[in-house]
Amino acid sequence: MDTDVESLTFEAALKELEGIVARLESGDTPLQDAIALYERGNALRARCAERLDAAQARIEAIRLDAHGRATTTPFAAG
Repeated sequence: MDTDVESLTFEAALKELEGIVARLESGDTPLQDAIALYERGNALRARCAERLDAAQARIEAIRLDAHGRATTTPFAAG
């Protein structure tokens, strides 16, 4: 849990998020720890959404040209 969220891959962030959800759902986590886990989980959720949005933008940038060949179009990630 010490790793900076911004440096995590989508897969690593998702795996950590799943672990946090499992811990919170267990009901065995003290309140203060649960709050910290929730905050970390929210940051991980945002990272996953950001990575998915970037992937979707890359996929949508692929278009077919007049000859039916795949071509890419530049996009501004943001």
